[in-house]
Amino acid sequence: MEIDVSKEQICINKLVCEKKEIVFIEEDMIVPDSKPDILNSINLNGNVCIYKKEIMDERIKIDGCINTYIIYLPDSKEDNLRGLNASIEFSQSISIPECKEGMLAETCIELKDLECKVLNERKITVRAGLEIKIKLYSNEDIEIVTSINNIKDIQTLDDTIWINSLIGNGKQKVYLKDTINVDERDEIAEILKAEVSLEDSDIKISYNKILSKCEANVKVMYLTEDNRINTITSKIPAVGFIDMPNISEENICEANNEINNIIIRPNSSEEHSIYVEIEIEANCMAFEKKEIALIQDLYSPTLNMLFSQKKINTTSNNISKNKNFTITSKTNIPDLVDGNLLDVEISTSILKERKTKEKLINEGELSVNFIFQNSNGNVNSKIQKISFEFDDENTVQDEDANIDTSLRIINKNFDVKSNGDIECTIDMEAIVEFSQNTIINIIDNIEIQDIEENTNDYDSLVIYIVQKGDTLWKIAKKFRSTVDSIVRMNGIENSNQVQVGQKIYIPKFKYVKRKGSVNAVSA
Repeated sequence: MEIDVSKEQICINKLVCEKKEIVFIEEDMIVPDSKPDILNSINLNGNVCIYKKEIMDERIKIDGCINTYIIYLPDSKEDNLRGLNASIEFSQSISIPECKEGMLAETCIELKDLECKVLNERKITVRAGLEIKIKLYSNEDIEIVTSINNIKDIQTLDDTIWINSLIGNGKQKVYLKDTINVDERDEIAEILKAEVSLEDSDIKISYNKILSKCEANVKVMYLTEDNRINTITSKIPAVGFIDMPNISEENICEANNEINNIIIRPNSSEEHSIYVEIEIEANCMAFEKKEIALIQDLYSPTLNMLFSQKKINTTSNNISKNKNFTITSKTNIPDLVDGNLLDVEISTSILKERKTKEKLINEGELSVNFIFQNSNGNVNSKIQKISFEFDDENTVQDEDANIDTSLRIINKNFDVKSNGDIECTIDMEAIVEFSQNTIINIIDNIEIQDIEENTNDYDSLVIYIVQKGDTLWKIAKKFRSTVDSIVRMNGIENSNQVQVGQKIYIPKFKYVKRKGSVNAVSA
């Protein structure tokens, strides 16, 4: 006799760990001979580019650069303002003991701090702080026993769960090249600052392909030959196709876009334009949401069955939701009286996260950098910190859920008053992603150690007093009976509920031992 079992193969995607690390990069820079001496810096900003990621045993290596832009006050009678642009290379090895070669890593790297120290008139030190967030995933192909087909009195304790079974993952390079036209009266002397952000990410699924879309939002501040300062913005669409066999519109996709390289430079003065080149890598993981009927436990009243059981960790119940809120604030810059607000830079951060079973509470901070020109034509900057708090419903109703919150600025408005007051209105969107850690019990290596005669006749009747922690399943398995027979004999209405101290009658089946042993085979 062979045990005929049906099995289903799935690919389990497991969140191995999450890690956040702050690293600092420092580099000396020399002011080029073509530029005047530096007295002090007025403003710094930068864009992070990632060249390469290597996933190795116990660590992840990340290579990239920070494209920095420094607006400085020169030691020159001819110039009120000048700019420096330099690329700071970095290579960081992040220690993660759980990391294994072949795993998948989703990274988010943000520039959180940028400082400039003037060492002398021709040399400066730039120090950058990077926040590196890593989600590490592993994939495992497993077979799940879904039914036993040829033993008529087999008793199974079943549980139905939803899991995300990995279909595949892929990536695609997207190259953007564009020319941004400026006012024809502007002859660009140099780029003072540049910001590039990826916004409005979206995916579309077609036959065996994923269409990944986003927009590169480019903002450039430049100095003209006649010492005027202007800012121009442009949105450049980015579209990439990722091959993904066996994918359909019903599947779930998680996409992540990362900037690999940026080139921004002015074209010849006759063209009145700025050349932009951006390299983006689109990464995607695709899942099939599957309902799996798992056998959690099994036995036979008339067969002595043995089996092994292993526990598999995975994530389930992946949900994403958005929460919109508005932040208002007021600041005063006396030098703005009869002056000009040139630009506003905003960086966001979540300082503290609290969660209960019902609610999420987030405390955050905006760092708002006002770059302005006073009535004398001098340029300066002022930073204001704005604290905020927002809460939302805990959608999965689980205090131990994995929750990842990111912030996006939807719209911003700065109303400058005649007395130098600035009224700030900033519309924010919080993207909250929920997932739960799920332990799956997998039945394996089923074996019948002794073959016994199954007469389906009751051998005896036992009276039992329900103890704390008992369930009908545990009681039936202990006395080699069945839940159905106990329910019928005792007139129990709800098989999921028994009361401590309750007296129940348990019918037992005949047990006739014979020699023999059989193992399970797949159907």
